[in-house]
Amino acid sequence: MSKHPSGSLSFRGELDAVGGEKFQAAIESILQANRPAGDLRTRAQQSADALVQLCDNQLAAGTLPTLRTFKPHVVVTIPIEDLVGSDTGSATADLGFGATISAARARWLACDGNVTRIVIGPEGQPLEQGRSHRVVPPHLWRALTARDQHCVFSGCDAPAHWCEAHHLIHWAHGGDTDLHNLALLCERHHTKVHHGFRVVREPDGRWHTYRPDGTEILILPRITDEPVTTRAG
Repeated sequence: MSKHPSGSLSFRGELDAVGGEKFQAAIESILQANRPAGDLRTRAQQSADALVQLCDNQLAAGTLPTLRTFKPHVVVTIPIEDLVGSDTGSATADLGFGATISAARARWLACDGNVTRIVIGPEGQPLEQGRSHRVVPPHLWRALTARDQHCVFSGCDAPAHWCEAHHLIHWAHGGDTDLHNLALLCERHHTKVHHGFRVVREPDGRWHTYRPDGTEILILPRITDEPVTTRAG
């Protein structure tokens, strides 16, 4: 694996016939299950997103081996003024393996996770560490999945267990961590919403998705293969 200055990762490898078959079967299952309407991704991009989703599912399951009493997870460190600000600079937050990401991507990761407050002294030494707490607690997650059932981004029906809880108004900006301020979004569409797209829930429960230019994404009803019965008379 080779990490680039931008934080992106290139990798290559070789598997035997059986290992390769298992790898392809896992990727293909997720790829075929996530084909939202209007999808313009290439096959390579779909496969890459499927691999990330596979990792996300496994990390969220909490069944991977622990290391020094900690389950594997993504670590993001960001100054509080950047988290609550509106800056979208490319090198604001630090990741656990050394990469840097924008404040927008850090806010996306902070939408649904564990948050720990650490007070740093003038010389960079930690002075105080608050207790880590879950932004969206289990009982609220269950209510959210019961209401939305799948990703609410227009044209996407990724299942709830692939999704993350998105704050319509980010908690760092004063938004409540309550059902009315939350939405289920899959990893790919959660990224889009934190980079200009917008989802809105109407009082009747219908969701609408808007592009960065303000236009709404409208998806035609999907055609089913169910037989149509007609009656002459």
